[in-house]
Amino acid sequence: MTLSASRRSFLRGRLTELQKLPIRPPWALVESDFITACTKCGECGPVCTESIIVTGDGGYPEVDFAKGECTFCGNCAIICGPGALKREAGLAPWSLRARIDRDTCLSARGVTCRACGENCDARAITFTPGLRGTATLHLDQGACTGCGACVRPCPVDAIEVQASPSTVTVEQRAS
Repeated sequence: MTLSASRRSFLRGRLTELQKLPIRPPWALVESDFITACTKCGECGPVCTESIIVTGDGGYPEVDFAKGECTFCGNCAIICGPGALKREAGLAPWSLRARIDRDTCLSARGVTCRACGENCDARAITFTPGLRGTATLHLDQGACTGCGACVRPCPVDAIEVQASPSTVTVEQRAS
């Protein structure tokens, strides 16, 4: 989980509550650099082909996977004049990965549901047939692109997309 104990949280009286960092559009700079560079112009939202970029806390753009998935079209990075989103050749769009709450997941609880796997183009979510028609859920973090295609179709909201633990920056860990 990526957490931030920001000054904004402090000023809002959230002294004991740590906030999850918002999911920024693909190719966003590290959070502190993104906040500095982003002018909150709002131009990245309207060019998003999937309409998943919304105005978040403080007026900064965030990705809302409840609205759909990221296709990595790059329109947001192309339109970003201030350079808060920088699409460079060979650079991954982000270090996000899906996380499935197995206590909530229907398939993990023995109920036949494969909505997430059917929507995963990267085939990072698969199912191994089991006894009596049940299946065992497998999530390959290495294959996951963090696109969020699995989030919206989940009928019990058992999936979230978050920063990969191995890619959380020192700044994020210290916060």
